Amino acid sequence: MNAPFPNSDNGSSPASGDGPADQTPLTLLIAAPRGFCAGVDRAIEIVEKSIERYGAPVYVRHEIVHNKYVVNSLKAQGAIFVEELDEVPDDAPVVFSAHGVPKSVPAEAQRRNMIYVDATCPLVSKVHRQAERQLEKKRHIIFIGHEGHPEVIGTMGQVDEGQMTLVETVEDVDKLPFETDDELAYLTQTTLSVDDTAEVIAALEWRYPNIRGPKAEDICYATSNRQAAVKQIAKQCDLLLVIGAPNSSNSLRLVEVAERLGTPGKLIQRSNEIDPAWLDGVNTLGVTAGASAPEILVREVVAKITELRPVNEQTITAAEEKMVFKLPRELTE
Repeated sequence: MNAPFPNSDNGSSPASGDGPADQTPLTLLIAAPRGFCAGVDRAIEIVEKSIERYGAPVYVRHEIVHNKYVVNSLKAQGAIFVEELDEVPDDAPVVFSAHGVPKSVPAEAQRRNMIYVDATCPLVSKVHRQAERQLEKKRHIIFIGHEGHPEVIGTMGQVDEGQMTLVETVEDVDKLPFETDDELAYLTQTTLSVDDTAEVIAALEWRYPNIRGPKAEDICYATSNRQAAVKQIAKQCDLLLVIGAPNSSNSLRLVEVAERLGTPGKLIQRSNEIDPAWLDGVNTLGVTAGASAPEILVREVVAKITELRPVNEQTITAAEEKMVFKLPRELTE
């Protein structure tokens, strides 16, 4: 479900020019599924319910999800976003973001007797539990992910230093110092490209035939489905617009998926970033949204495109999503 948000900043004016002279009809392919996933829906609802229960302000450690529009909308409701717990008063409630946090963060909150609610996506929490199980079996963990991403920081913070090694590429696998018969396991960041991850996993399994992986693929259903939808429309498009934040891993991967198929992709946050010149010579335009982008921004972009060209809009569905995650007990009891 895509939560409605008030219009938190203006996204209606074009980036440049008065629009292209070309007024030939444009085929507009809208990818489905797109936009909010169950983990993002849950995280946003956790902040809103926390404000209802505890009263404003409610502090949120890091962006609850990577989307400026969502963050600004929650600020308007009484959320205050901070980088670290030391910015939060002891008596104020705090929410941890959907990307997950190192174990040290809730431990510090407990030490200070703080009220805190963990909005970590359940699929990220699953990876955290898998890490614990692999350590119980005395295996060193190879974690496939992007250095510096909040999910990676949170997952690597579930274990002691030296128990997990980060790799991003096949080249990183080649540099690993482990022996062929060492006890190893691998896990992955949930928002990576399916294709990129498959290549890195293949390299790990070739170099370390006894390495253990998770029983089920760690890349989340929403990431996989949104990439599958892009693959379905990209070859039909002259250009793909991806609505998402520049620090949103899953949104960046959608652009990469299109470009691998030979279709130019552009990442935008709002409709005001669309340059009308982009539509010159374009007969078929694709539109999708990363898992942190609300549907209202998709409709805003479609409305802007409709101002620039006559549009024949079609929705192309690659998968149906019915996943719903429960809220934490402290917000429902």
